[in-house]
Amino acid sequence: MADIQKMYELWLDKAVADPDLKVELESVSADEEGKNDRFYRDLEFGTGGLRGVIGAGTNRMNVYTVKKATQGLAEYILENGVEKSVAIAYDSRNKSSYFAKSAAEVLAANGIKVHIYKELMPTPMLSWAVRKLKCGAGIVVTASHNPAKYNGYKVYGSDGCQLTLEAADIVLSKINKIDIFGGVKSVDFDKAVTDGGVSYIDDSVIDEYIAKVREQSLHSDLVPTSNLKVVYTPLNGTGNKPVRRILKEIGVKDVVVVPEQENPDGNFPTCPFPNPEIREALQCGLNLCEKEKPDLLLATDPDCDRVGIAVPDGDHYELFTGNETGALLLEYICKERIALGKMPKNPVAVKTIVTSDITKAICAKYGVELREVLTGFKFIGEQIGLLEKDGEENRYIFGFEESYGYLAGGYVRDKDAVVASMLICEMAAYYRTKGVTLIEARKKMYDEYGVYFNKLGNFTCEGASGMERMKEIMAGLRANAPKTIGDLDVLAVTDYTTSVKTMSDGSTSAVTLPKSDVITYNLADDASVIIRPSGTEPKIKVYYTTKGADKSAAVALQEKLSADFTKIIGF
Repeated sequence: MADIQKMYELWLDKAVADPDLKVELESVSADEEGKNDRFYRDLEFGTGGLRGVIGAGTNRMNVYTVKKATQGLAEYILENGVEKSVAIAYDSRNKSSYFAKSAAEVLAANGIKVHIYKELMPTPMLSWAVRKLKCGAGIVVTASHNPAKYNGYKVYGSDGCQLTLEAADIVLSKINKIDIFGGVKSVDFDKAVTDGGVSYIDDSVIDEYIAKVREQSLHSDLVPTSNLKVVYTPLNGTGNKPVRRILKEIGVKDVVVVPEQENPDGNFPTCPFPNPEIREALQCGLNLCEKEKPDLLLATDPDCDRVGIAVPDGDHYELFTGNETGALLLEYICKERIALGKMPKNPVAVKTIVTSDITKAICAKYGVELREVLTGFKFIGEQIGLLEKDGEENRYIFGFEESYGYLAGGYVRDKDAVVASMLICEMAAYYRTKGVTLIEARKKMYDEYGVYFNKLGNFTCEGASGMERMKEIMAGLRANAPKTIGDLDVLAVTDYTTSVKTMSDGSTSAVTLPKSDVITYNLADDASVIIRPSGTEPKIKVYYTTKGADKSAAVALQEKLSADFTKIIGF
């Protein structure tokens, strides 16, 4: 505790750049637990960069942790032959523009050219800027769909993908050697702009991005005459301008924006969890749907890399899962590319290991190679990069993950809610011209391939004790693997930390994916359970997959698996 107190006093003395920090520190002067939570560790830097609660201390997102991380990135760039330029974007969260400009100040002071957007922009537009401007790296300040108290800092490589495991480890080693108050170079932002060390990204870069998105369209010719009506919410984030622009360009004439969630607001007053997976976040939009009666409710998260939808089913609106929307898009893209003669030779689709296996059946029908990767869209982007190296980037047609992230086309290397919003609306318009609703299209898909049900379970583990609990849960599962889950036999266990798949008879086989703290249980009846600690949030995630003759049977089986596995992990 003495070390914690010493750190606390140091910050109280030195952390003067942001007045909010001193106020916060003084407020916990007699709160030992509050001090401990702020200083018991450094905010972890991984392949996802930084993410944490905004506030004072080494375990918080603040100007000092941001500048220290940026100094480490700068040293990595200078010492590893990387192009000495960085693109920066930021979202609508509290202090995002401040953190973005603070990062620019550090890079400029280290002699690294900075290209920064003039206003808040979606995460995929950062990936685009890195590639278009041929930068050595990129930074986007965002905490995606986390609650308002969070912010984050994601780093991208020159390929437009999030930083690789190896590069992140090098950057982390640099960060760990830097004194947070005395070891960071910095220059005034406005002076750096005047001197040319920082430049604002030209509007032509934005226009070219929109043009690349439009290139992924298959049936924009049908949209203007489809009379499609859309209610859209950017959830107080970055999607408002680019999503509305792309919908207008493809001919969606009737777009009603949710007024309470239209403009940027880092406090997210009407949706404490601005996550398009969650009904509560979409409630304002659903309320508006009752009045407007649209064909589709569209919702993008604050950094506009993920999108959720709801569609009319009788007298109410039903939310589609990320798996359902992704599977529908995959089939639409496959079917219509073939019909239009636009399917490349040896097409490739990519999904993460926790994404619905219905994709396997769809890809088999249309002759598409399906590649599976670890959780994290950077691994989907990596597959596009591998195709590009072989001069075969055009083979990639679509990639998605169950957490509402989709990408068609290889112009960026991260999930993109702008292109996804365009394709979802286009798909809905296409089916509308055929007299088919999205509810009916989903039913037809399940009738053909079987009813797959996927459910995510989250177990929150806050603070220092929570981190230890997550480690204990994973260690316990590895030491004592269950033989059954929900009365279904465990047929195989795959441990991605050891890269070994063990069958129920004891035989083993190697796994070729990178090592990761993930365990998969393949069960009887085409069911599975996958568990992993989140890389960005203080929680353990459990992914359930079941298949049934109808949805009620698949749901009942999932609930049985969930009840048993919850007991197994001690929650």
